[in-house]
Amino acid sequence: MAKLNQIIAVEKGVKSKSFQDITAAHHKVQKPALLSGISRTYQPKDEEGEQLPPESTRVQLKAEEVLREMSASLTRLFDVTATKDWANCTARADVTVEGRTILSQVPVSYLLFLEKQLTDLHTFVKKLPVLDAAESWTLDPSTDWWKTDPVRTIRTKKVPRNHVKAEATEKHPAQVEVYYEDVPIGYWTTVKFSGALPARRVNELVDRVEKLQQAVKFAREEANGVEITDQRVGDAVFGYLFG
Repeated sequence: MAKLNQIIAVEKGVKSKSFQDITAAHHKVQKPALLSGISRTYQPKDEEGEQLPPESTRVQLKAEEVLREMSASLTRLFDVTATKDWANCTARADVTVEGRTILSQVPVSYLLFLEKQLTDLHTFVKKLPVLDAAESWTLDPSTDWWKTDPVRTIRTKKVPRNHVKAEATEKHPAQVEVYYEDVPIGYWTTVKFSGALPARRVNELVDRVEKLQQAVKFAREEANGVEITDQRVGDAVFGYLFG
């Protein structure tokens, strides 16, 4: 018996050929000249008149033959598609990751859906925000945020100072230069918070998604390996349509 994956492998080619055959048939029947024929003979009015040879054109295309050819091509397409769709109703497999069954007896159509969703999830998870590696983070139970240890820094203020370069004399005033000195006036205590994730957590999530992706692919291959029963629906359909 054939297997579902074998039918899936040939389905694309059958679809392509059927489309070409239908297109060719449509173009043929749109050419009246191919469907037309004629036969005519000439008889002069009297025996001395000019003799002309008979003329004839054969019919090159019969619409019934086109219908038969198109029916044959489409019958194959209808049968292959029906065989696949009937088999998809029974093709199932378990999704198992490292010996743990995540999902049981999943239909192959849903496995295809899962593959698409997990691809999108993989992209999302890989771009999750990660905590700054330059900081040391701990989880704050009261807020459920990540936070750093307090860091104390000095707050300063620039205070003007006078520097006497030359003392005053009877003839000259004192030469004084003004400069500014940073004087401590207080302290900042800073704690940083973040809602991002540790790199370890992101890597763990990416690993889980990738393992599940692989498991779903294996399950789909297993489901597609189910033995199938060939369906013969084309003869019934076209027997009614063109019979």
